[in-house]
Amino acid sequence: MTAVKKNSLPRLAPSSIRHRVLTALRNAIINGDLKPGQRLTEEDICAQMAVSRGPVREAMRELELEGMIISEPYKGAEVLDISDREVMELLMPIRLALEEFGFSIAIRNATLEDFAELERIVARMASAAKRDDVDGVIQADSDFHETILRISQQVHCLQIWRTISPRVRAYFSRWRQVSPNLNAEVVEHRRLLEDFQSGDFERLHKRLRKHILAAPRVASDKGAGRRRAARRGGTPAKQ
Repeated sequence: MTAVKKNSLPRLAPSSIRHRVLTALRNAIINGDLKPGQRLTEEDICAQMAVSRGPVREAMRELELEGMIISEPYKGAEVLDISDREVMELLMPIRLALEEFGFSIAIRNATLEDFAELERIVARMASAAKRDDVDGVIQADSDFHETILRISQQVHCLQIWRTISPRVRAYFSRWRQVSPNLNAEVVEHRRLLEDFQSGDFERLHKRLRKHILAAPRVASDKGAGRRRAARRGGTPAKQ
């Protein structure tokens, strides 16, 4: 039997079933298709997505590490809510520390190719805003900040940022409830990019700090908290 010649087979893209399941579940939580307090079971997910339990179990484990769901023995998992207090007092301060550090290095490392990539992201955000596509604007927002952190080449900074990014995105997806000014987001990111391109970190730092700490407050689903408390025999924590 003749052996397969070296390099005679095409290289396949590294896209696993686990990754596809994880992405689908994460996006469903972020865009509100899976709501806070909703139960998730491996059986239901496997049946709906026509996949085996292994990839589903691994994806749900990753979502729990990201703080998107919480698992309970013999009961499956539950989609977690996100409160204004958590965002303002925990997630945004962490995000600010990471981005201040990462941006301060990236502003010295950025190349013309990096600037061009950021400009494409802002253009994509503008296009989404014209279509009133909240999800598109949120995704471009996340891509913009992640790209600058990637430019910094600070691997651990980027890793930590990615652990909180899904919950931040899920929080911002609630903009649907308050009819956001998407064009204002486009303008803000264009200004961030201009400051980044200028090389003036003091100016960029001021804008970045204002940009992150001015996150909109959007009422969370307190009903989900009451439902969880009722099941566990306690009282819901104040938001």
